[in-house]
Amino acid sequence: MARSASIKESYGDRLFMIAVYTFLVVILLIVLIPLMYIVSASFSSPQAVTMGKVTIWPIDFTLDGYKAVFKNPQIGTGFMNSIFYTIAGTLINVTLTIMMAYPLSRKTFYGRQIFMFILVITMMFSGGLIPTYLVVKELGMIDSRFALLLPGAMAVFQVIIARTFFQSTIPDELAEAAELDGATDIRFIFSVVLPLSKPIIAVMTLMYAVGHWNAFFDALIYLRSPDLFPLQIILRNILILNSVDASMMANVDQVMVQQGLKELLKYSLIVVSSVPVLIIYPFVQKHFVKGVMIGSLKG
Repeated sequence: MARSASIKESYGDRLFMIAVYTFLVVILLIVLIPLMYIVSASFSSPQAVTMGKVTIWPIDFTLDGYKAVFKNPQIGTGFMNSIFYTIAGTLINVTLTIMMAYPLSRKTFYGRQIFMFILVITMMFSGGLIPTYLVVKELGMIDSRFALLLPGAMAVFQVIIARTFFQSTIPDELAEAAELDGATDIRFIFSVVLPLSKPIIAVMTLMYAVGHWNAFFDALIYLRSPDLFPLQIILRNILILNSVDASMMANVDQVMVQQGLKELLKYSLIVVSSVPVLIIYPFVQKHFVKGVMIGSLKG
């Protein structure tokens, strides 16, 4: 029986791999340690957080922060609003992106190079914040949910990635065969294109969903009613606006308790706001790398 031959790594290759793994471990620690601190602080007592005793393990384990999060009506409203903006916005984004990208990927689409040129121009030049605000205002979308859904309904970068994916994955011969069988363009898209495009759809869904979930600037500009605020605005108010003025309180112990509760609520809310994205990612991770790689092979 012949022995299986193996290629022996050179000394230089080993040093290179050691350097790569060392670099990756350092990056992992840089990212992981702050996350562990936030989670530990959210489960620690207010006094331990205020006095700086928390490192990477909880001190005086408590759920007071999470109880305060779920008892606050503003946080509950913001959480539900963020879920709505994420689901509705992602659905609109993915639908419009596919509707734009697939025709641009077909060689039979007349004028597709002109449309691509116009789209690329919008990536390089824009009217700016004030003209965008005036357009949204003239359309009557100020202080409405549409202000967070329609102005950014389609990202040109996502269109380019999806277009490249369709060009690489859906051959023209497949479309011609479907046309000979009597399939319409709509039938071909739903029966052939979409089932074969699960990787790129997963990539677009994840990118759009994370963008909507973490977005707060548009809400800060366009929204006035607290009932419409997403969770990130509530988090911003707690982190920036909800400060304790020690000069207004005569009791030092009361100041410490108030400050500790504020810090505990801050860390607990950060964890709660990050959980949905962490839940979604494992379901699309297997398609993520494949979709990005195929979508970036050629433009």
